[in-house]
Amino acid sequence: MNFDLTPEQDQLRDAVRALGRRYGHEYFVAKAKAGEHTTELWQEAGRLGYLGVNIPTEYGGGGGGITDLAIVCEELAATGCPLLLLVVSPAIAATVINRHGTEEQRKRHLPGLADGSQKIVFAITEPDAGSNFHRLTTMARRDGDDWVLSGRKCYISGVDEAGHVLVVARVADGSAGSADAAPQRLKPALFIVPTDAAGLTWSKLDMEIVSPENQFLLYLDDVRLPADALVGESLDAGLPALFAGLNPERITVAAMGAGTGRYAIERAAEYTATRSVWGGRTIGSHQGVSHPLAHASVQVELARLMIQKAATLYDAGRDLEAGVSANMAKYAAGEAAALAVDTAVQALGGAGMTTEYGVATLLGAVRAGRIAPVSREMILNFVAQHLLGQEKSY
Repeated sequence: MNFDLTPEQDQLRDAVRALGRRYGHEYFVAKAKAGEHTTELWQEAGRLGYLGVNIPTEYGGGGGGITDLAIVCEELAATGCPLLLLVVSPAIAATVINRHGTEEQRKRHLPGLADGSQKIVFAITEPDAGSNFHRLTTMARRDGDDWVLSGRKCYISGVDEAGHVLVVARVADGSAGSADAAPQRLKPALFIVPTDAAGLTWSKLDMEIVSPENQFLLYLDDVRLPADALVGESLDAGLPALFAGLNPERITVAAMGAGTGRYAIERAAEYTATRSVWGGRTIGSHQGVSHPLAHASVQVELARLMIQKAATLYDAGRDLEAGVSANMAKYAAGEAAALAVDTAVQALGGAGMTTEYGVATLLGAVRAGRIAPVSREMILNFVAQHLLGQEKSY
Protein backbone atom coordinates (compact mmCIF):
# COMPACT_ATOMS: atom_id res chain seq x y z
CA MET A 1 0.00 0.00 0.00
CA ASN A 2 1.42 3.34 -1.07
CA PHE A 3 0.65 6.28 1.18
CA ASP A 4 2.64 8.77 -0.89
CA LEU A 5 0.97 11.42 -3.00
CA THR A 6 2.11 11.83 -6.57
CA PRO A 7 4.53 14.70 -7.24
CA GLU A 8 1.64 16.60 -8.85
CA GLN A 9 -0.55 16.08 -5.78
CA ASP A 10 2.27 17.24 -3.52
CA GLN A 11 2.58 20.38 -5.61
CA LEU A 12 -1.19 20.87 -5.48
CA ARG A 13 -1.18 20.58 -1.68
CA ASP A 14 1.63 23.12 -1.34
CA ALA A 15 0.06 25.54 -3.81
CA VAL A 16 -3.41 25.43 -2.23
CA ARG A 17 -1.90 25.85 1.23
CA ALA A 18 -0.03 28.93 0.02
CA LEU A 19 -3.22 30.38 -1.45
CA GLY A 20 -5.20 29.75 1.72
CA ARG A 21 -2.55 31.38 3.90
CA ARG A 22 -2.70 34.55 1.83
CA TYR A 23 -6.34 34.87 2.87
CA GLY A 24 -6.47 33.08 6.22
CA HIS A 25 -9.05 32.70 8.94
CA GLU A 26 -9.32 36.42 9.66
CA TYR A 27 -10.51 36.98 6.09
CA PHE A 28 -12.97 34.07 6.42
CA VAL A 29 -14.44 35.36 9.69
CA ALA A 30 -14.59 38.97 8.52
CA LYS A 31 -16.57 37.94 5.45
CA ALA A 32 -18.93 35.82 7.52
CA LYS A 33 -19.62 38.52 10.10
CA ALA A 34 -20.16 41.14 7.40
CA GLY A 35 -22.70 38.92 5.66
CA GLU A 36 -20.45 38.67 2.61
CA HIS A 37 -19.05 35.77 0.59
CA THR A 38 -15.47 34.64 0.02
CA THR A 39 -15.72 35.73 -3.59
CA GLU A 40 -12.11 36.78 -4.00
CA LEU A 41 -10.77 33.46 -2.71
CA TRP A 42 -13.21 31.46 -4.80
CA GLN A 43 -12.41 33.35 -7.98
CA GLU A 44 -8.66 33.07 -7.48
CA ALA A 45 -8.93 29.35 -6.73
CA GLY A 46 -10.90 29.02 -9.95
CA ARG A 47 -8.36 30.94 -12.03
CA LEU A 48 -5.59 28.74 -10.65
CA GLY A 49 -7.50 25.59 -11.57
CA TYR A 50 -8.10 24.30 -8.04
CA LEU A 51 -11.90 24.19 -8.26
CA GLY A 52 -11.86 21.92 -11.29
CA VAL A 53 -9.14 19.44 -10.39
CA ASN A 54 -11.65 16.56 -10.55
CA ILE A 55 -13.26 17.64 -13.84
CA PRO A 56 -12.04 16.10 -17.14
CA THR A 57 -9.60 18.16 -19.17
CA GLU A 58 -11.92 18.26 -22.19
CA TYR A 59 -14.27 20.42 -20.11
CA GLY A 60 -11.58 22.71 -18.75
CA GLY A 61 -10.71 20.77 -15.62
CA GLY A 62 -7.53 19.23 -14.29
CA GLY A 63 -8.39 15.65 -15.16
CA GLY A 64 -7.82 14.38 -11.62
CA GLY A 65 -10.13 12.71 -9.16
CA ILE A 66 -11.79 13.13 -5.81
CA THR A 67 -8.39 12.56 -4.20
CA ASP A 68 -7.26 15.84 -5.74
CA LEU A 69 -10.40 17.73 -4.76
CA ALA A 70 -10.11 16.38 -1.21
CA ILE A 71 -6.61 17.90 -1.08
CA VAL A 72 -8.03 21.29 -2.06
CA CYS A 73 -10.80 21.04 0.57
CA GLU A 74 -8.42 19.95 3.31
CA GLU A 75 -5.68 22.49 2.66
CA LEU A 76 -8.01 25.49 2.48
CA ALA A 77 -9.63 24.35 5.72
CA ALA A 78 -6.20 23.87 7.27
CA THR A 79 -5.53 27.56 6.70
CA GLY A 80 -8.80 28.54 8.36
CA CYS A 81 -10.91 28.80 5.19
CA PRO A 82 -13.26 25.78 5.11
CA LEU A 83 -15.33 26.45 1.97
CA LEU A 84 -18.53 24.42 2.07
CA LEU A 85 -19.39 25.16 -1.56
CA LEU A 86 -16.34 23.12 -2.63
CA VAL A 87 -18.34 20.13 -1.46
CA VAL A 88 -21.57 21.23 -3.08
CA SER A 89 -20.49 22.52 -6.49
CA PRO A 90 -17.29 20.72 -7.66
CA ALA A 91 -17.76 17.53 -5.62
CA ILE A 92 -21.50 16.84 -5.91
CA ALA A 93 -22.82 18.77 -8.91
CA ALA A 94 -19.79 18.35 -11.17
CA THR A 95 -19.54 14.63 -10.40
CA VAL A 96 -23.24 14.02 -11.03
CA ILE A 97 -23.23 15.93 -14.32
CA ASN A 98 -19.96 14.41 -15.52
CA ARG A 99 -20.93 10.83 -14.73
CA HIS A 100 -24.64 10.86 -15.58
CA GLY A 101 -25.48 14.05 -17.46
CA THR A 102 -25.93 14.29 -21.19
CA GLU A 103 -23.06 15.48 -23.35
CA GLU A 104 -24.88 18.78 -23.83
CA GLN A 105 -25.19 19.18 -20.05
CA ARG A 106 -21.49 18.47 -19.60
CA LYS A 107 -20.54 21.03 -22.22
CA ARG A 108 -22.92 23.61 -20.79
CA HIS A 109 -22.00 23.35 -17.12
CA LEU A 110 -18.64 21.71 -16.47
CA PRO A 111 -16.36 24.45 -17.88
CA GLY A 112 -17.97 27.05 -15.61
CA LEU A 113 -17.77 24.73 -12.61
CA ALA A 114 -14.11 24.15 -13.40
CA ASP A 115 -13.08 27.81 -13.51
CA GLY A 116 -15.41 28.92 -10.73
CA SER A 117 -17.54 31.20 -12.88
CA GLN A 118 -20.54 28.94 -12.27
CA LYS A 119 -21.85 27.42 -9.05
CA ILE A 120 -24.47 24.70 -8.85
CA VAL A 121 -25.82 23.91 -5.39
CA PHE A 122 -27.59 20.75 -4.28
CA ALA A 123 -31.13 20.35 -2.93
CA ILE A 124 -32.15 17.00 -1.49
CA THR A 125 -33.04 17.58 2.20
CA GLU A 126 -36.67 18.25 3.07
CA PRO A 127 -38.36 19.30 6.32
CA ASP A 128 -40.24 16.02 6.88
CA ALA A 129 -37.98 13.47 5.19
CA GLY A 130 -34.87 13.66 7.35
CA SER A 131 -32.23 11.24 6.07
CA ASN A 132 -34.81 9.09 4.25
CA PHE A 133 -34.79 10.08 0.59
CA HIS A 134 -37.60 7.55 -0.01
CA ARG A 135 -39.91 10.01 1.79
CA LEU A 136 -39.13 13.03 -0.37
CA THR A 137 -42.30 14.86 -1.31
CA THR A 138 -40.91 17.19 -3.98
CA MET A 139 -42.59 15.98 -7.15
CA ALA A 140 -41.89 16.36 -10.85
CA ARG A 141 -44.59 15.78 -13.42
CA ARG A 142 -44.72 15.91 -17.17
CA ASP A 143 -46.68 18.66 -18.90
CA GLY A 144 -46.23 18.25 -22.62
CA ASP A 145 -42.49 18.41 -23.28
CA ASP A 146 -41.85 20.28 -20.04
CA TRP A 147 -41.29 19.22 -16.45
CA VAL A 148 -43.12 20.93 -13.58
CA LEU A 149 -41.61 20.75 -10.08
CA SER A 150 -43.37 21.39 -6.77
CA GLY A 151 -42.13 20.93 -3.22
CA ARG A 152 -39.96 22.26 -0.41
CA LYS A 153 -36.31 21.84 0.52
CA CYS A 154 -34.36 22.89 3.61
CA TYR A 155 -30.73 23.44 4.66
CA ILE A 156 -29.73 24.20 1.09
CA SER A 157 -26.28 25.78 1.03
CA GLY A 158 -25.33 28.78 -1.07
CA VAL A 159 -28.49 29.31 -3.13
CA ASP A 160 -27.84 33.07 -3.09
CA GLU A 161 -24.44 32.52 -4.74
CA ALA A 162 -25.44 30.02 -7.41
CA GLY A 163 -26.82 30.22 -10.91
CA HIS A 164 -28.41 26.77 -10.70
CA VAL A 165 -29.59 24.28 -8.12
CA LEU A 166 -29.53 20.52 -8.63
CA VAL A 167 -32.91 19.44 -7.27
CA VAL A 168 -33.77 15.88 -6.28
CA ALA A 169 -37.44 15.16 -6.96
CA ARG A 170 -39.59 12.09 -7.39
CA VAL A 171 -41.40 11.03 -10.53
CA ALA A 172 -44.03 8.35 -11.05
CA ASP A 173 -43.12 5.36 -13.19
CA GLY A 174 -43.80 6.03 -16.82
CA SER A 175 -43.05 9.75 -16.15
CA ALA A 176 -46.72 10.46 -15.54
CA GLY A 177 -45.83 12.13 -12.25
CA SER A 178 -49.31 12.28 -10.72
CA ALA A 179 -49.23 13.65 -7.19
CA ASP A 180 -51.41 10.79 -5.85
CA ALA A 181 -49.27 7.97 -7.25
CA ALA A 182 -48.44 5.20 -4.80
CA PRO A 183 -45.18 5.96 -2.98
CA GLN A 184 -43.58 2.69 -4.00
CA ARG A 185 -44.03 3.57 -7.66
CA LEU A 186 -42.03 6.77 -7.44
CA LYS A 187 -38.43 7.00 -8.51
CA PRO A 188 -35.87 9.77 -7.92
CA ALA A 189 -34.83 12.16 -10.65
CA LEU A 190 -32.43 15.11 -10.68
CA PHE A 191 -33.12 18.43 -12.37
CA ILE A 192 -30.82 21.37 -13.09
CA VAL A 193 -32.95 24.37 -12.11
CA PRO A 194 -31.93 28.01 -12.74
CA THR A 195 -32.12 29.97 -9.51
CA ASP A 196 -34.06 32.70 -11.32
CA ALA A 197 -36.73 30.27 -12.57
CA ALA A 198 -40.32 31.43 -12.15
CA GLY A 199 -41.89 29.79 -9.10
CA LEU A 200 -38.58 29.19 -7.31
CA THR A 201 -38.18 31.24 -4.13
CA TRP A 202 -36.10 30.91 -0.99
CA SER A 203 -35.67 32.30 2.49
CA LYS A 204 -32.53 32.41 4.60
CA LEU A 205 -32.19 30.22 7.67
CA ASP A 206 -30.45 31.93 10.57
CA MET A 207 -27.74 29.59 11.82
CA GLU A 208 -25.46 29.70 14.86
CA ILE A 209 -22.45 29.00 12.65
CA VAL A 210 -19.76 31.49 11.66
CA SER A 211 -19.68 30.97 7.90
CA PRO A 212 -19.80 33.14 4.79
CA GLU A 213 -21.97 30.47 3.16
CA ASN A 214 -25.65 30.65 4.05
CA GLN A 215 -28.40 28.06 4.46
CA PHE A 216 -31.85 28.39 2.92
CA LEU A 217 -35.37 27.07 2.76
CA LEU A 218 -36.28 26.48 -0.87
CA TYR A 219 -39.80 26.61 -2.28
CA LEU A 220 -40.75 25.19 -5.69
CA ASP A 221 -44.21 26.29 -6.76
CA ASP A 222 -44.96 24.75 -10.16
CA VAL A 223 -41.49 25.51 -11.49
CA ARG A 224 -41.62 24.84 -15.22
CA LEU A 225 -38.49 23.45 -16.85
CA PRO A 226 -37.59 22.32 -20.36
CA ALA A 227 -37.10 18.63 -21.06
CA ASP A 228 -33.31 18.93 -21.01
CA ALA A 229 -33.33 20.06 -17.37
CA LEU A 230 -33.59 16.37 -16.42
CA VAL A 231 -30.13 15.02 -15.65
CA GLY A 232 -29.30 12.20 -18.05
CA GLU A 233 -30.96 10.74 -21.10
CA SER A 234 -33.91 9.26 -19.21
CA LEU A 235 -35.44 8.72 -15.78
CA ASP A 236 -33.27 5.63 -15.41
CA ALA A 237 -30.32 7.93 -14.71
CA GLY A 238 -31.95 9.30 -11.55
CA LEU A 239 -30.95 6.78 -8.90
CA PRO A 240 -27.36 6.24 -10.15
CA ALA A 241 -26.94 10.01 -10.48
CA LEU A 242 -28.15 10.57 -6.93
CA PHE A 243 -25.75 8.04 -5.45
CA ALA A 244 -22.91 9.28 -7.66
CA GLY A 245 -22.80 12.49 -5.64
CA LEU A 246 -22.98 10.97 -2.16
CA ASN A 247 -19.52 9.42 -1.88
CA PRO A 248 -17.69 12.55 -3.14
CA GLU A 249 -19.82 14.58 -0.74
CA ARG A 250 -18.81 12.47 2.25
CA ILE A 251 -15.14 12.35 1.26
CA THR A 252 -14.79 16.09 0.74
CA VAL A 253 -16.77 16.94 3.88
CA ALA A 254 -14.40 14.64 5.75
CA ALA A 255 -11.39 16.34 4.16
CA MET A 256 -12.71 19.73 5.19
CA GLY A 257 -13.17 18.43 8.74
CA ALA A 258 -9.66 17.02 8.86
CA GLY A 259 -8.25 20.32 7.62
CA THR A 260 -10.21 22.22 10.24
CA GLY A 261 -8.88 19.89 12.91
CA ARG A 262 -5.32 20.46 11.71
CA TYR A 263 -5.84 24.22 11.79
CA ALA A 264 -7.16 24.19 15.37
CA ILE A 265 -4.38 21.95 16.66
CA GLU A 266 -1.73 24.06 14.93
CA ARG A 267 -3.08 27.25 16.52
CA ALA A 268 -3.21 25.64 19.94
CA ALA A 269 0.25 24.08 19.63
CA GLU A 270 1.79 27.44 18.71
CA TYR A 271 0.17 29.04 21.73
CA THR A 272 1.00 26.33 24.28
CA ALA A 273 4.61 26.10 23.10
CA THR A 274 5.22 29.77 23.94
CA ARG A 275 2.78 30.60 26.76
CA SER A 276 4.50 30.57 30.17
CA VAL A 277 2.58 30.86 33.43
CA TRP A 278 4.04 28.54 36.09
CA GLY A 279 7.71 28.99 36.94
CA GLY A 280 8.79 29.96 33.47
CA ARG A 281 7.80 26.66 31.88
CA THR A 282 5.53 26.68 28.87
CA ILE A 283 2.05 25.37 29.49
CA GLY A 284 2.66 22.82 26.74
CA SER A 285 5.27 21.15 28.90
CA HIS A 286 2.49 19.97 31.21
CA GLN A 287 0.95 16.68 30.17
CA GLY A 288 -2.48 17.88 31.18
CA VAL A 289 -2.22 20.34 28.29
CA SER A 290 -0.08 18.48 25.75
CA HIS A 291 -1.68 15.04 25.99
CA PRO A 292 -5.20 16.14 24.97
CA LEU A 293 -3.70 18.00 21.98
CA ALA A 294 -1.61 14.96 21.07
CA HIS A 295 -4.68 12.73 21.35
CA ALA A 296 -6.69 15.05 19.08
CA SER A 297 -3.81 15.07 16.61
CA VAL A 298 -3.81 11.28 16.50
CA GLN A 299 -7.55 11.22 15.79
CA VAL A 300 -7.17 13.73 12.95
CA GLU A 301 -4.36 11.72 11.37
CA LEU A 302 -6.38 8.51 11.59
CA ALA A 303 -9.30 10.26 9.88
CA ARG A 304 -6.95 11.47 7.15
CA LEU A 305 -5.92 7.88 6.45
CA MET A 306 -9.53 6.81 6.01
CA ILE A 307 -10.18 9.81 3.75
CA GLN A 308 -7.23 8.79 1.59
CA LYS A 309 -8.50 5.21 1.43
CA ALA A 310 -12.02 6.29 0.50
CA ALA A 311 -10.83 8.71 -2.19
CA THR A 312 -8.46 6.11 -3.65
CA LEU A 313 -11.21 3.51 -3.86
CA TYR A 314 -13.61 6.01 -5.40
CA ASP A 315 -11.12 7.14 -8.04
CA ALA A 316 -10.45 3.48 -8.87
CA GLY A 317 -14.14 3.01 -9.66
CA ARG A 318 -14.75 0.69 -6.70
CA ASP A 319 -17.97 2.41 -5.68
CA LEU A 320 -19.33 -0.14 -3.21
CA GLU A 321 -16.09 -0.31 -1.23
CA ALA A 322 -15.74 3.45 -1.48
CA GLY A 323 -19.20 3.86 0.02
CA VAL A 324 -18.19 2.05 3.20
CA SER A 325 -14.91 3.93 3.49
CA ALA A 326 -16.49 7.29 2.66
CA ASN A 327 -19.03 6.88 5.45
CA MET A 328 -16.30 5.84 7.89
CA ALA A 329 -14.14 8.77 6.80
CA LYS A 330 -16.97 11.21 7.33
CA TYR A 331 -17.68 9.75 10.79
CA ALA A 332 -14.02 9.77 11.83
CA ALA A 333 -13.33 13.27 10.54
CA GLY A 334 -16.48 14.70 12.10
CA GLU A 335 -15.55 13.34 15.50
CA ALA A 336 -11.88 14.32 15.15
CA ALA A 337 -12.62 17.88 14.04
CA ALA A 338 -15.03 18.48 16.90
CA LEU A 339 -12.51 17.05 19.36
CA ALA A 340 -9.65 19.10 17.92
CA VAL A 341 -11.47 22.43 18.05
CA ASP A 342 -12.85 21.83 21.54
CA THR A 343 -9.41 20.74 22.78
CA ALA A 344 -7.78 23.78 21.21
CA VAL A 345 -10.25 26.11 22.91
CA GLN A 346 -9.55 24.43 26.25
CA ALA A 347 -5.77 24.64 25.78
CA LEU A 348 -5.94 28.34 25.02
CA GLY A 349 -8.16 29.04 28.02
CA GLY A 350 -9.89 32.41 27.85
CA ALA A 351 -7.96 33.27 24.69
CA GLY A 352 -9.61 30.31 23.01
CA MET A 353 -12.97 32.06 23.19
CA THR A 354 -11.77 35.23 21.50
CA THR A 355 -12.18 36.00 17.84
CA GLU A 356 -8.51 36.99 17.66
CA TYR A 357 -7.19 33.48 18.26
CA GLY A 358 -9.53 32.00 15.68
CA VAL A 359 -10.61 28.66 17.12
CA ALA A 360 -13.95 29.27 18.89
CA THR A 361 -15.24 30.66 15.59
CA LEU A 362 -15.17 27.06 14.31
CA LEU A 363 -17.17 25.46 17.13
CA GLY A 364 -20.52 25.68 15.36
CA ALA A 365 -19.19 24.35 12.06
CA VAL A 366 -17.47 21.30 13.52
CA ARG A 367 -20.51 20.48 15.65
CA ALA A 368 -22.63 20.60 12.51
CA GLY A 369 -20.12 18.22 10.92
CA ARG A 370 -21.32 15.47 13.24
CA ILE A 371 -24.87 15.96 11.95
CA ALA A 372 -24.58 16.76 8.26
CA PRO A 373 -24.63 15.76 5.48
CA VAL A 374 -25.38 12.44 7.16
CA SER A 375 -25.60 12.02 10.92
CA ARG A 376 -23.17 9.92 12.90
CA GLU A 377 -26.09 7.70 13.98
CA MET A 378 -27.03 6.87 10.39
CA ILE A 379 -23.40 6.03 9.63
CA LEU A 380 -23.33 3.68 12.62
CA ASN A 381 -26.55 2.10 11.32
CA PHE A 382 -24.86 1.63 7.94
CA VAL A 383 -21.75 0.05 9.47
CA ALA A 384 -23.76 -2.22 11.75
CA GLN A 385 -25.88 -3.46 8.86
CA HIS A 386 -23.32 -3.75 6.06
CA LEU A 387 -20.16 -4.67 7.95
CA LEU A 388 -21.45 -6.42 11.04
CA GLY A 389 -24.37 -8.22 9.45
CA GLN A 390 -26.97 -6.80 11.82
CA GLU A 391 -30.66 -6.54 11.01
CA LYS A 392 -31.68 -3.17 9.58
CA SER A 393 -32.91 -1.01 12.43
CA TYR A 394 -34.88 1.65 10.56
